[in-house]
Amino acid sequence: MKLILPRAIEQELKTELIVAGTKEIGGVLLGEHVSEGVFRISDFTIQRSGGTVVSFIRHIHQSLKNRLSDFFNNTKHNYTKFNYLGEWHSHPSFELTPSIRDRKSMRQIVNDPTVGANFVMLLLVKSNEGEVEGSVSIFVPGNPMFQGELIKEEAK
Repeated sequence: MKLILPRAIEQELKTELIVAGTKEIGGVLLGEHVSEGVFRISDFTIQRSGGTVVSFIRHIHQSLKNRLSDFFNNTKHNYTKFNYLGEWHSHPSFELTPSIRDRKSMRQIVNDPTVGANFVMLLLVKSNEGEVEGSVSIFVPGNPMFQGELIKEEAK
């Protein structure tokens, strides 16, 4: 599976990573199904609290629920084309590999019937010499985690 990171979203991430410094931040990925196995990030949330130097815990606040509701309203509830893709968070001090806690959290999400996801992606990012580095891990119910491909989209 491939995840396209649009230039504008990459720039937003870059700014947020600089501000956060060594503290982990994260949020939710919302996106578009472009073609078979290819998805583009359309929007993402940013949670600046809940992170430390070694961990990030996402909290569900009303603002997150409102953001999701706005996204689905704006995409006319076309869930086949536009939907929740997964989660993202930074690993400013560590490798871009999901921790045991990351893998456990993502498995809980993908196996949660109220989420209703066929898969979820975990995008891990960090700033490296002013550039955003990232890796994508894919979680599918009943299958081992596997690596996806992150594609940085050039500005148009």
